[in-house]
Amino acid sequence: MRAAILREYGEPLDVREVPDPEPGPDGAVVRVAACGVCRSDWHAWAGHGEWADDRVPRGQVLGHEPAGEVVAVGDAVERFAPGDRVVVPFSLGDGTCPRCRRGHGNVCDDGRALGFEPDAPGAFAERVAVPDADYNLVERPPWLGATAAAALGCRYMTAYHALAERAELGGGEWLAVHGCGGVGLSAVQLGDALGARTVAVDVDDEALSFARDLGADETVNPTDLGDGETAVPDRIRDLTDGGATVSVDALGIAETCRNSVRSVRPRGTHVQVGLTTEAERGEVSLPTDWMTRWEVSFVGSRGMPPTSYDDLFALIEATDVDPAALVSDDLALSAVSDRLAAMDEYDARGVEVVTDFAN
Repeated sequence: MRAAILREYGEPLDVREVPDPEPGPDGAVVRVAACGVCRSDWHAWAGHGEWADDRVPRGQVLGHEPAGEVVAVGDAVERFAPGDRVVVPFSLGDGTCPRCRRGHGNVCDDGRALGFEPDAPGAFAERVAVPDADYNLVERPPWLGATAAAALGCRYMTAYHALAERAELGGGEWLAVHGCGGVGLSAVQLGDALGARTVAVDVDDEALSFARDLGADETVNPTDLGDGETAVPDRIRDLTDGGATVSVDALGIAETCRNSVRSVRPRGTHVQVGLTTEAERGEVSLPTDWMTRWEVSFVGSRGMPPTSYDDLFALIEATDVDPAALVSDDLALSAVSDRLAAMDEYDARGVEVVTDFAN
C-alpha cells in the first residue's frame, strides 16, 4: 500500500509503498477512504513537542483523521466485521483502564495516539491498523459520508468534547473562539448548534467571513483594534455585555491563549485546545491573580473518547450542522507535504481532506 512517512522534520513526506498492516487478535484493519490534514499533523511534521517528550519520531506514518471501511479483523473482535463503515478516533484507548471504563478513553493510561507513535502508524495511507477495535472503532451512520466523517474525525469531535463535555456550554451563553482554522470553525458551528451566541476571532477576514456563514454572531479581527494586550478581550467584553461564558483557544500561541483567558466573564471557563509552537515550548504565562479574583476556570481538552460519538452524531442529525461544509479541498496523498508546509504561514482554511491515495 502507499503511505506518507515522516522522513525529516520540515521536509517533504516520503510517499512510497509499504507492507499492508495485519490485524492483531483484538484489532482491525480499515481501508482509508478519507483522512483530514490537521494542524496537529503540522506540529508532528515540524518536529514540535520535544519540550514535553512528545516529539513524533522520524519514520512515522502520519495522519490521524480517518474514515473508511473495515477489511479485516482479529479473531477476538466481536463488534465489527469486514464491510463495516467506520470512523477511527485518533486517541486510542485500551478499553480496560479506569479512565476507559469511566468513558474517558481519550486519556487512557495505556493509550496511543494514531499517527503520532511508532506502535500506532497513521492514516496517510491506503490502510490503517486499529488496536482494541471493539473499543476504538466507531460505526459510521448511513447518512455520514467518508469525507464528512474525516472532517469530523479530529477537529469536529475535539470541538464537541471541549464545548459540550469539558465546558458544558449552554444555550443562550456567549462563546468566544480564538483562531478560525479547522477546530475553531468546528467550534463556531457546534456552538451555534448548542444554542450559544458566538464571537469568532481571527486575523484573516476570509476566515471570519467563513465563521459568519457557519453561525458566528460577531467577529473580531485583532488587526483592526488598537495596540494593547487587552484590546481583544475588551472588544469581546463589549460585544457580550461582560465577557464570554466559555472561551476557546483553538490556535495555541501565547497571544490567543491569554486573550481567551481574559475574554471570559466572572466564573467563566477558558478551554485550551490548541497546542503550543516552538515559540512557547509548552508554556504560557497567565494572569493568575486576575483568574483567582474572578474564579476563572482553565480547562484542558484533548480529542474525544469513542463513547461520546453517539451524542455527537445525535446532535448533528437533530440540527443543521454539516461537517462537510468545513471541507475546503480534496487532496491527493502526494499533496500533503505542500499543505503541511502552507500551515507555517497559516495558509490553510477550513478542513482539507485526502481522498485520493493513488496519486
